[in-house]
Amino acid sequence: MKEEVLFFFDKSMEALPLYEALEQRVLKELGEVTIKVQKTQISFSNKRNFAFVSFLPVRKAAERPPVFIVVTFGLSYKKESPRIDVATEPYPNRWTHHVLISKVEEIDEELMGWIREASVFSGGKR
Repeated sequence: MKEEVLFFFDKSMEALPLYEALEQRVLKELGEVTIKVQKTQISFSNKRNFAFVSFLPVRKAAERPPVFIVVTFGLSYKKESPRIDVATEPYPNRWTHHVLISKVEEIDEELMGWIREASVFSGGKR
């Protein structure tokens, strides 16, 4: 594990296994992916960023589990699912989706399908 990732999770070490499971699947299923750790998020990119991990408060504090990460991805349309906490359209035909993950089991085929789709969408932008 890179030192910068450990530093990112310094105040939320319990959430590190969630991130590790996600990173492992992204690298296994999408191949050449660049990971950039920043102060408030970790970015996954091919040509451009397509997915992010953060602690964004997408739910009210009382509704958040004690351990979680937020996975964010972008698509050209609004994905409808009860798993998606927030979806916004910051630019025309560019929808940002936020999914709160609190269990490794939630890093499933559905979530990975959305991330794969976001990777393709991101790679096709000019």
